[in-house]
Amino acid sequence: MKILALVCLLAATGYGRQGFGPGEQDWGHVEVRSGAYEFWWLYETTAHVANITEKPLVIWLQGGPGASSTGFGNFAEIGPLDENLNRRDHTWVNDVNLLFIDNPVGTGYSYVDDKKYLTTTNKQIADDLVACLEGFYKRRPEFRHVPLYITSESYGGKMAAEFALELFKRGFPNIKGVNMIDAWISPIDSVLNWAPFLLNVGAIDQQGYQKVDAGARRTQKYLEDGKYQEATNSWANTENIIMNVAHDVDFYNILKKINSHCRKVGRSLIAKPGIPECVDEVDYKIGLLMNGKIREALKLNVTWGHTSGAVFNTLGEDFMKPVVDIVAKVLDKTNLKVQVVTGQLDLIVDTPGTIVWIDNMKWSRSREWSTVPRTVLSVNGVNEGYQKKLGNFAVYWVNRAGHMVPADNPLAMNSILTDLIS
Repeated sequence: MKILALVCLLAATGYGRQGFGPGEQDWGHVEVRSGAYEFWWLYETTAHVANITEKPLVIWLQGGPGASSTGFGNFAEIGPLDENLNRRDHTWVNDVNLLFIDNPVGTGYSYVDDKKYLTTTNKQIADDLVACLEGFYKRRPEFRHVPLYITSESYGGKMAAEFALELFKRGFPNIKGVNMIDAWISPIDSVLNWAPFLLNVGAIDQQGYQKVDAGARRTQKYLEDGKYQEATNSWANTENIIMNVAHDVDFYNILKKINSHCRKVGRSLIAKPGIPECVDEVDYKIGLLMNGKIREALKLNVTWGHTSGAVFNTLGEDFMKPVVDIVAKVLDKTNLKVQVVTGQLDLIVDTPGTIVWIDNMKWSRSREWSTVPRTVLSVNGVNEGYQKKLGNFAVYWVNRAGHMVPADNPLAMNSILTDLIS
């Protein structure tokens, strides 16, 4: 009887171990190429099931490129603990096995022996992710035939689309769907809509509009001329224009309060001397955790995030290139579920720009798509946004949410996640 009880316990919990925080976890590095190592961190589901493999495996990919899934996605958005180490009510671990991957190599706890091993294209990133997943399956073979879903945010969506297509092309039978939240799929469509978006919400006036629009048009011209690094530089310059004419509006949620003494750059607030309140509190706390208690608990000999800037810079040529054609291939050449999610308060990947590339995407059902009605995304009787679905394709507009939809509107996001895995 005791042996039987032990077998049942192992079946229910899997083969995880105590990591950091509640629940069974597992983690490790995979050498995806010679000199390049990706880090993964698994949280086994806490759902009431006889065996954790009854629940799907969901991968989370952060954006940037260079932002850490194990850090930001985990503690700021969907993991079991928040940045203050309080339990999160709406953690995805309640419903699925959650696998965070720090990618591209050089991001978070992932690392390279030499910066020459950093990735320069989206295809290289996808290839590394496939190798990482294979390494994970060797460590945890019980998941090899469990339904697999890829979820992502921002630049992570650009990576997720190609990753999903590669898995399908290589015959992974368990890949079932891909979700892309405020995804950098067609960067120029986002940039070209910055000026009208800001004007319509009152963040800039007509003079500001002309300056932002001029920056966006320069970016477009570089892209059309095949000057991809120059397009990335022009994108950054256009962001700086917005910072000046909109007086530091938050790129990730236009309703977020920003101290008038601070300047917002990327995800970080750059402090003027003697103004500590300019530091982004969430980012700061996560950084301390990842290079303190968590690195110690996981027994890692890697400095978290120390090459994230190099990851971004190395992808400078690829940054502004669209992958709309990849999304179209996933829709036309696979049977995967495809979800696109947009938060109405996001500026950097604004809703108008997202809808432009979706409506202009050339795929087999594009004409039919234009006639599909949009319906309300209702959660517990509350309008949390809107949805439009055709076959395996679904688009969600989320109310009261910026770039980080799972953090800003977890009820809506959990409803969308349920749609994905059902």
